[in-house]
Amino acid sequence: MASYLLLWMLFCVLNLGLLAIVFHALALTDMEADQLDPFEATARVNKFVLPEFILQWILCFLFLVTGHWVMVLISLPIACFHLTL
Repeated sequence: MASYLLLWMLFCVLNLGLLAIVFHALALTDMEADQLDPFEATARVNKFVLPEFILQWILCFLFLVTGHWVMVLISLPIACFHLTL
């Protein structure tokens, strides 16, 4: 029963990710069709950039604490790149 709950939570997070991808695609499509100026489009998309960076660092820290060394090595370069932005 617990595995069904974990699966449901995983798919819920994946669906939210897909929704975010669609939102970004629609904002860029509106900008391409000149229905939205570039400043409005970037203002809409930039609201999600900082939380994405924070989530990346949290996940990297959790991988480090739980001993998932391969995942730390995979996610650490991306997290460090986010610091340079």
